[in-house]
Amino acid sequence: MSITPAESVLRVEKGLADPEELAAITAVLLARAAAQPAAPAHRGRNTAGWRRLERTPGFRAPHSWQG
Repeated sequence: MSITPAESVLRVEKGLADPEELAAITAVLLARAAAQPAAPAHRGRNTAGWRRLERTPGFRAPHSWQG
């Protein structure tokens, strides 16, 4: 069974590649394609976006930045 250039997966644009070199690059590309991506980093908040009013002090000064 001979493979015509139209049926091959890789094409050498410049130079001459041996069948062993094509097999090596094919193995590397297939291994990279089959690798699982790294787990995405957790980008959520660690704290709630709202305040618990029972944990705040009862009095805030009128010039307070927390108002």
